[in-house]
Amino acid sequence: MQRGAIALALALLLAQGGCVASGGVRTLTLPRALDAADRVYLEVRLGALASGQEIELSTDRGRRLGVISPHAIRPGREAGTYTVPLPADAIRDGGVRIRLITTPAGGAARDANVDEVREVRLIVNK
Repeated sequence: MQRGAIALALALLLAQGGCVASGGVRTLTLPRALDAADRVYLEVRLGALASGQEIELSTDRGRRLGVISPHAIRPGREAGTYTVPLPADAIRDGGVRIRLITTPAGGAARDANVDEVREVRLIVNK
């Protein structure tokens, strides 16, 4: 019986998109060790967003990294890919923990889901 309950709980979690993937805090690992000349960016690929909807990026400790506010996107279309500079002090232990919050126009702020934020990755450039 316990195995069945665990399997059901796992299936429900996967159907929701998982805790980490559905918003909350995401942990991203650097692709390699950094040197002094490296600059790190967050690349954020968005799905379809409602008119006026924004995505706020912050560290897990509450430091604001930026806000993505797409405009002139046709309804039902993906909102595009955006690059946000990542301050060096936001990186800890070879990675960064970020929170993605969405604020629908006239609505309450909440964790962004996997339909709104499709992918987030770290980019390292010299």
